[in-house]
This record gives sequence, structure tokens and C-alpha cells, in this order.
Amino acid sequence: MRVGVIRLTVGWDESRGLLDAYERFLAGERVEDVGDAVRTPILASWQRCRSLGLVPDRLFLSRRQDMDPDGRLLSAAAPVLDRLAVALDGPPVSVILTDAQAHVLSRRAGDAELNRYLDAAHIFQGIGFPESIAGTNAVGTALAERRPVYVLGREHFADCMRLLACAGAPIRDPLSGRVEGVLDLTCFRKHSDPVLLPLVKQAAGEIEQRLLEQASQRERELLAEFLRTRRVARAPAGPLGEPPEGPAAAGLIDPIDQAVLREKAQELIASPYKTATEVNLSGGRTAVLLCREVCAPSGEAGIAVEVAVLSGPQCRIPMPAGPEGSGAGSLVAEAPTPSAAVAASLHPTGARAAAGAAPTVPATPTAPAAPSEPVPHTHAGLLLLGEPGVGRLALLARKRLELLYDASVSIGRTLDVTRTAEELVETVVPRFADFVAVDLPESVLRGEEHTDLGEGLRRVALGAVREGSHLYAVGEKVSWLPASPQARCLETGHPVLEPDLSRAVDWMDNDPGRSRKVLASGVHSLITVPMRDRGVTLGVVSFYRAENFAAFEDDDLWLAGELVSRAAVCIDNARRFTREHTMALAVQRSLLPRGLPVQNAVEVAYRYLPAQAAVGGDWFDIIPLSGSRVALVVGDVVGHGVHAATTMGRLRTAVHNFSALDLPPEELLTHLDDLVGRLDADSGGNDGIIGATCLYAVYDPVSRRCTFACAGHPPPALVLPDGTVDFVDVPTGPPLGLGGLPFEPYEIEVPEDSRIVLYTDGLIEQRGQDLDTGLSRLRRTLAAPRPFTDSPEETCRAVLDALLPAHPCDDIALLVARTRALDAGRTAHWDVSADPAEVPRVRAAVTGQLEKWDLIEQAPTTELIVSELVTNAIRYGGSPIRLRLIRDHTLICEVTDGSSTSPRLRRARTTDEGGRGLFLVAQLAERWGTRYTPDGKVIWTEQPLPPDGSDGSGGPDGPDGSD
Repeated sequence: MRVGVIRLTVGWDESRGLLDAYERFLAGERVEDVGDAVRTPILASWQRCRSLGLVPDRLFLSRRQDMDPDGRLLSAAAPVLDRLAVALDGPPVSVILTDAQAHVLSRRAGDAELNRYLDAAHIFQGIGFPESIAGTNAVGTALAERRPVYVLGREHFADCMRLLACAGAPIRDPLSGRVEGVLDLTCFRKHSDPVLLPLVKQAAGEIEQRLLEQASQRERELLAEFLRTRRVARAPAGPLGEPPEGPAAAGLIDPIDQAVLREKAQELIASPYKTATEVNLSGGRTAVLLCREVCAPSGEAGIAVEVAVLSGPQCRIPMPAGPEGSGAGSLVAEAPTPSAAVAASLHPTGARAAAGAAPTVPATPTAPAAPSEPVPHTHAGLLLLGEPGVGRLALLARKRLELLYDASVSIGRTLDVTRTAEELVETVVPRFADFVAVDLPESVLRGEEHTDLGEGLRRVALGAVREGSHLYAVGEKVSWLPASPQARCLETGHPVLEPDLSRAVDWMDNDPGRSRKVLASGVHSLITVPMRDRGVTLGVVSFYRAENFAAFEDDDLWLAGELVSRAAVCIDNARRFTREHTMALAVQRSLLPRGLPVQNAVEVAYRYLPAQAAVGGDWFDIIPLSGSRVALVVGDVVGHGVHAATTMGRLRTAVHNFSALDLPPEELLTHLDDLVGRLDADSGGNDGIIGATCLYAVYDPVSRRCTFACAGHPPPALVLPDGTVDFVDVPTGPPLGLGGLPFEPYEIEVPEDSRIVLYTDGLIEQRGQDLDTGLSRLRRTLAAPRPFTDSPEETCRAVLDALLPAHPCDDIALLVARTRALDAGRTAHWDVSADPAEVPRVRAAVTGQLEKWDLIEQAPTTELIVSELVTNAIRYGGSPIRLRLIRDHTLICEVTDGSSTSPRLRRARTTDEGGRGLFLVAQLAERWGTRYTPDGKVIWTEQPLPPDGSDGSGGPDGPDGSD
């Protein structure tokens, strides 16, 4: 920015006359009575505010949530804003940039006091300050006046801004002339200085130059050539009848070239973004066309296409007759009924100025050429399309195209039915209507295939420029009488227009009390459009207009129908996604554990939270094992949807089956890895199975040791009884499905009352946050001193409160297990020599132990089981041989020997002398099995205990030793 350090000085203060004039104006006095004390632009703005019914101390500002931080205007203005913030010195000044709808894009600079005041006045990013909502202010009034303004103190209409001084300047696109936003400098009134106005105009000009630099090279060349040609066209003529000196010589345009120019001009007006083009004319000449918005002093808007004809041979054409400048005035003049006839003609550049063109490219009036009179070879003029009113309709058509384009990119950005309806109302209000309501049946919200309109509708979205419309609120049940516009459009499938609601008896009869309140709030016109897609009626959308618009016309029906049609496609897609998501979630929940199994090794609490966007493949499990041990499992299948959920169910079933074989954790993961690889191969790559992660842990409450094995999963956390937290250093193997690499076990001793915390990556991984940050947050949460340190349920709650994202993008599974230990009095051990004579001694010892445990009723069965297992170990196994009894929720008998040969259950024939012992054991025991150890194997059995409280689940002999 070409300015040095600007030092602001305390400027003028508002006079007492301004304050009196403001109070008198609000009291309803005539404009002529207060006009002497108020500047004309400010007074005109006050009049507009009063006509809209604005109240200074009750203004309802709107906020946009979808501000684009990388938008075209903001990216162009960022360097200018940075330099401007640095250049300002002295009293604090805030630099504010808004878009063309007066929503704040950026706010910079200013000291702490000023920023606190601006925050309290809701002047921050996303808040909108159009004059029609926020009253007189530098941003909204600059947009309304389309020129720089300075608003000081009480000149602001709103009470919350009366202590401020603001200078705002509109920022135009140099190519199209369209206002893209406003640059505003704001400070406290006591620091005001008139230098703010030229400073903000200079900065706005620099932003406009940077916007021009964003245009393509060809567009900049066309604009430069157009401006150069206009300057040549205005060069003073030589002697009478002679063209100017140099190559600039031109003639009039023949009818064929006129038709070509007219066609190209029509294309420019129809295009919502194209602003310049080049046309080849006869005789080797070239014309440059530039399209701009123009505004007459009366406020009437239109679109003008200027043309500059470069040097070439002369030609002649009869020019239209009529009063001077009449053609230009017709561009923006209002007409009751526009003619369908379209005419294109060249008029001098003076008409451009008469049409109220933007001051970006000034024009110098010249007299129109006489018919058939030769003019210089280089000519610049205003190419007009149509008769009175056509320019206004063309501008309206462009705005409609822009609205449809914005709707196509703004609606349907999520697969949520309610959010899609909200995006529709946010796009339409206030550009097309003051209030928009979307009513859908419950079946659409549930994602059901066939919608039932008979069950009634529910309001899911309501867009409003202000409060107090008295329309049904979001969430209310909406019912319409058969004769109402909404019911009629649902029945016929066509939009219904009610240009004057005060005369719509059928609409009034639906809810007379509410209808009268709606009319009293200023609502006067209605369009209702059925929301239909793929032959299914999904709901109804109602567009209401109030004080900011004229009544709806027939042409508005097409635009409303197009907007709703595009939203209907997105809502139907969201409905179908909701159905699929609900199905996938139901499948997933049916495959997850529905309760906790009976075991006394750990006290368990768990949480499972599905992702908001799509169902994932996270799972957890608690699996009781032999010898009172328990397996703790968490896993995560790559991908989302029904496929991930069903794959998770298959893997969970496989883990249960492998666990039943009492495989060590590392071997279980190896088998699971092979299974995932086979699933991937069987799918042929169509299902996209890439792999999964899994953490498998086995805890033994007798030895208090826990063995872990990991396949690409986040490490488990261990919280000791004293509150110390550490992540277990488990060797991390490759994810399941890659194959080729072994998994390594890791065994540690876990003190009683410790907590083992297993989780999936959705808990610690968030977008924009690395893994170490998530692990650190988890560690701090688990280590925080709390009175419920030993409760797994409270641990789950504390972890989710601290780490759960607002919008989880991945599933979260959390498993917290507090370890228990079986005391020595609940186990009994015997070493057995390899001598058959030991069997009677062992049976007697077992009977004695059962008497101590008050389980004498179990003695006969247990003696037989022990006798058979010990005899088989002596006969077929190897030393050392050990016998162990465990009294848990079942009576467990384990016989260990040094042989890895596994016994096989078979049915003996009548002629066989042996082979019936293991069959008898299987009949007497509730469960039995074999597990292998590094030194041999263990044959184990489980017998149910009598239901008298002596099963180890509680009471004086419970696992926690408490009464």
C-alpha cells in the first residue's frame, strides 16, 4: 500500500443538533423538519430504516456458518489488509472486510478495548450488516448507496454502534463492475478523523486492482484494449469532415455486423460470469464488448453492453432516429410491459454516463452521429438490447442464474436430511424470499423407502430474515387442510402461487389465529412447491415474502420449482443414505456383544459410539477362558458401511473360535491374519478389504499376569492402583491381512485393582491432530485425580467427556477392565509323581480340599474326573505332572504334564478294554478342553457349583474379599 504511517487525530464530535434530530426522527417527525441537522445520505438511510420497521435497540443480525476462508475477495484483499493494519498508528482502528451481502469476512487490528466492544456488538466473522437488517452503518449503507460513506456516532441507526466512527467503501470487480464487498475502517467516535474516508477508498482501489490481476490474461488484454479504444474515440477531430490524424479512422457498422454484435451481446447478458469478449467484424475490424451492471439515478438497475470498434475500413449504416440519449435512457427505464422485439444499435459513449454507469470507467458525452454520417475509424459506444424494461429483466435473469448456481454448490454438501433442508433455506433467504419453511414427513427423516404423507408433516427447517413471523417453528407438527395451498400442491404435484395472502381464504382457514398474526408481521405473498424426486413426494417447501420484496409473480414459480427440485434430489439421497446407515448400524449392533459374560477375573465397563457419517468396523469383546482367565479384545476393520460391519462380525466370530482352542495371543493373531488374507482373496478386491487392526490380551487372575499381542493397533494403557499411567510397550505387528511377519507376545505382571484400557483409533485420532497429541490427552485424563479412580464405569465416562470429538468421523470402542486376583485360599496345587499308586493319594487330597471349601457334594464327580485325568497323564504323558483345583464361579480341575500329545475323545467299541475314561470325563464335566504350554499341555474341566452363594461371585468368600 502506498501510504506511510497514518497518525489519526481526534476529530469532530457530533453536535447536539444531530442527537435532537435523531430523537425527533424516531418520534415520527417529518423529514423536512430534521433535515437541516443531518447529512443527506444519512437522512435517506434513516428513511429506509424507518420504512422497514427497524428498531434501534432490537436488531436481529444474521450469521453465515459457511464462510469461505479461501474466497476470491478475501485472498485478493489479504495483503492489502495486512499492510493497512501495519500502516495505521495512533488511536486504534479496526480493519473489516465484508462480502457483497455485508457479512464480515475478516476483522483485523484494533486494540483490546476496541475489540471487546466490537465483540459485544457482534461485529465479528460471519455476522451480516445489510442496511435492511442492521440499519444505517458504513458497510450496509455503502452497499445500498453503492459509494463510499462515512458514518459517525449517532448517525448509526443501531444503539450498539453509537460510540463508533466508520468509513466504508464498496469494492467492485473491475471487469464486471459488480460490487464484490465492502472495506470498512472502524474506531471509537472519540478517535474519529475524516482521513479515514480517503484512506479506505485508496485501499479499496488496491483490492480492486488485485481482483483484476486474478482475471485471465485474455480478459485483462480485452479490458485494456477497450479502454485504449475509448480514449482514441474521444480524441478531438481535425478540420471539418476530416478524421483525426494517425491510424484511428472508423466508419459506421453495417447491418450484418450489427447482427453479429447483437448476438454476442445477448450471450454476454445471459452468461452469469463472463464479462468481456472479442468479435471479428467485416473488413478486418475487431470489436471488444464489455458487459456491466448499471444503475440510473432513480435506482432502476439494468445491464449494459459497451462496444469498442478497433481500426479498420470505413462503412456506413443508418443510425436510429430519436432524441439524443433516448436509447441509453431506455436501458434502465421502467416499462409496464416489455416488448418482445429486440434491437441492437450503437450509441455514443455519452449514453453510458446517462445510464448511471459505475464510475470505474468514466465516459465523456459526445453528440450522436447523424444518419449515414462518417465517423472516425475507432469508435466506442453503448450497445443497447431491447426496449424499456428489458435491461431490468436481463439483470433479474442473471441474478436468478447466480442463485441457481449457488444452490447447486451449497445444497447437498452433507448426507443429512435436516442439514440439507437447512442449506436450502440458507441459500434462498434473503435473496429470493424473506421466510422459507421446509416440512417433511417423519418417514423421510427415518430414511424409510415409502413416505407416508398421511402421518402428517414436521417442520425441519425455517429460514427467516428476522424473528416474529409467527410461522410454525422448527420441530412443530404441521397439518394442512385439504383446501390450503400446501395441501393442494401436494395433491396435484405442482407449485401453487398466492400473490396476496390477505385474500387467500383457503390459507386463512387453515389456522385463522396464526394466519392473522402472520399477515400482521408483514408477510404478504406465498409460493408452495411440492418436493418430489424419482416419482416420490418427500414434503413441501413454502416461500414467503414480506417487506423486503414485491409480491411473487408467475416467473418466480419456475425459479422456486428449480430450487426445490435440486434440493429434493439431495434430500432423497440423504434419505437413502439414512436408510443404509440405519441398516448398517443395526447389522453392526447385532454383531457386537449384547452383555457381559460371567467371569470373575476383571470388572469391565465399555462404550461403543458409531461415527456420525458412516458405520465402521470397530469391535470389542470379553471372552472367558479356561483356568479363570479372560481375554480382552479390541479391533478395527478398515472401511465403513455394511461391508465393514459384516467383516467385523466374521472376525469377531473367528476370535471366539480361536479363543476356544486356548491359543496363545500371538498364535491367535497369526490365524486371524491368515483369515483376513483369505477373505481379501475370495472377494477379488471388489469389496475393498484391505485389512484390520487388533489387540488381544489374556489376563490370569491366579498369577496376575497379562499377555498382550498387537496387530497394528494403538497401545493399551495401564493405570496402576497409585494412579500412575503408562502405555504398555507391546511390540506392534503389521495390520491383519498383510501376512508374512510374525506377532510377538509381551507379558507383564499387573497388580490387583489396576485398570487395563483398550480403545480404537477413533478415540485418539482427530483431523488436524497427530497421534501423540491424542495419546497425551488420554494419559492426562487417566492420571487425573478423581474420587472414582477404581471404577471402570466412571473411567469410561471421564475419557469420553475429555476426548470425544463433537462430530466423530470414525467409530469409537473403549474397554476398561479393573483387574482382580484370586487369593491363595481359592486354589490348591499338588505335584504328582509318575506312579499309578499316586492316584488314590491324589483323590483323597482332592476330597479333603472340597470339604474345606464346603463342596463335599461335588466330591464323587470330582474324584472320578481327577482319577481319569491323572491316570492318563501318568500313562501317556510325561513329567512333571501337576494337579490344580480352582474355586471360581465354577469348580476347575487342571492336570498338567510334559507331553504335547493331545487326547482325543472317541466312542469305544464293546470289545475294547479301554478308551472310555475321557468320554466319561466329558459327560461328567460341563466343559473340558486342552491348552498347550511351552512345557507341555493342560487338560482342564469345569463343573457347575451349587446355587447357594458359594460360587465365588460374592459374599464372604467373593473375589474381592469383602463382606
